[in-house]
Amino acid sequence: MLTLLMFVISFRTTMGEVDPAFVQDQQHRPKLSIIEAKGIPEIDLSPILPHAAPDQYDIDTLVKEIGTACKEWGFFQVTNHGVSLSLRQKLEEASRKFFAQSLEDKKKVGRDEINPTGYYDTEHTKNVRDWKEVFDFLSKDPTFIPLTSDEFDNRVIQWSNPSPQYPPQFRIIIEEYIEEMEKLAYKLLELIALSLGVEAKRFEEFFKDQTSFIRFNHYPPCPYPHLALGVGRHKDAGALTILAQDDVGGLEVKRKTDQEWVLVKPTPDAYIINICDIIQVWSNDVYESVEHRVTVNTKKDRFSIPFFLNPGHDAEIKPLEELINEQNPSKYRPYKWGKFFVHKIGSNFKKQDVENLQIYHYKLS
Repeated sequence: MLTLLMFVISFRTTMGEVDPAFVQDQQHRPKLSIIEAKGIPEIDLSPILPHAAPDQYDIDTLVKEIGTACKEWGFFQVTNHGVSLSLRQKLEEASRKFFAQSLEDKKKVGRDEINPTGYYDTEHTKNVRDWKEVFDFLSKDPTFIPLTSDEFDNRVIQWSNPSPQYPPQFRIIIEEYIEEMEKLAYKLLELIALSLGVEAKRFEEFFKDQTSFIRFNHYPPCPYPHLALGVGRHKDAGALTILAQDDVGGLEVKRKTDQEWVLVKPTPDAYIINICDIIQVWSNDVYESVEHRVTVNTKKDRFSIPFFLNPGHDAEIKPLEELINEQNPSKYRPYKWGKFFVHKIGSNFKKQDVENLQIYHYKLS
């Protein structure tokens, strides 16, 4: 209740007007009529579970399904993924307990511009404030990252994780869950590589010193759901996103066939997989990162837990050599992931006067 009150107070100015920081431009506001997505690929990963007897036909079929989903949708849902349901439930319960604390207690593990992990409640997407609060936790502690986004600055710093005191064992549960996310992410990367016609382990080299992290999202009820968004429209900058969401719903994706925003109905115990910007670049636009956003409602809290798989900070991102030739030249100039990532983190932390950095800024004419 305190969290809801805090957000409502933030939303209103002294004259009872809406705080413009939260208000989306007219063309980006959610529609009152909801289109529920139909035909979203739901992919059964049981052929690659450890106990499954290897069957090349089943694996080939799975690779084909993954490739079709990546090309036609840019995202898909996976079932029989091998992640412990009881572990996921423990994590979701711990997340709810964390966000139920007072703002003062949550800010004891707050993020800042030097070490952007931990709790935060004023994040911006495309320079509009999101209706949410988050808690971020690194996959690797410490994680090494460039000090600045300046391409001529070679200094590196390390980010470290906060240690929340409540709920008890929260950190231990998170670390155990991250291990499961990494296993699933690498299985998916192998399937995606095979679907592109390259070796299964082709992407492995990029993740030696990964900069991956997990995020806990809480979207409180919003008194103005027609004006604000839990997260504004965006594409994820990394390689893959693995999303666990509750049964409230709110995730919308822009359907490629007609550019309509469609609601992704939660499937119990499934994960939603987003193809992100780096895979778009690696594939030389064979696969496209999916644009998505999160809507809010007036009555129910919504919780979600995305895991963002990111490469090492010194990884050079460019189209794979195996996928380019004279007839299909590279569509992107190379960029360093760490520099790109630091720039993106900075634009999320506070409103900028310029457009946020995107991969299309590296597109070759």
